[in-house]
Amino acid sequence: MVKRILITAEAIAVIAQLKEKFGELMFHQSGGCCDGSQPMCFEKGDFIIGSSDVCLGQIEGCEFWMSKDQFEYWQHTQLTVDITKGRGSSFSLEIPLGLRFIIQSKMLTQEETENLEPVYFKED
Repeated sequence: MVKRILITAEAIAVIAQLKEKFGELMFHQSGGCCDGSQPMCFEKGDFIIGSSDVCLGQIEGCEFWMSKDQFEYWQHTQLTVDITKGRGSSFSLEIPLGLRFIIQSKMLTQEETENLEPVYFKED
């Protein structure tokens, strides 16, 4: 199965550091105007997932969510979570470190699309 969400080694190191401090984490791909379109990292449960959100999978044991509307645009891409220097304009946990998570995307081939891992939705 082809994964929808991947992560770089550099981002793995930051997640490990954040897990030491905060415990379990989760991600939500922001599509908002104020924080741009960046993955935001929260303590698990601090961001309320609703019925309009889709889980693309897990990275380093952290669920990665985005809204259904945004997923409609990105469903044919494979996303890679990376990290870069610079202060983002969000409430994401890495911001005080002078870092921010970013997304790199790649269009999937027809064969990859046919073998994608399924997404799942919040269970109420």
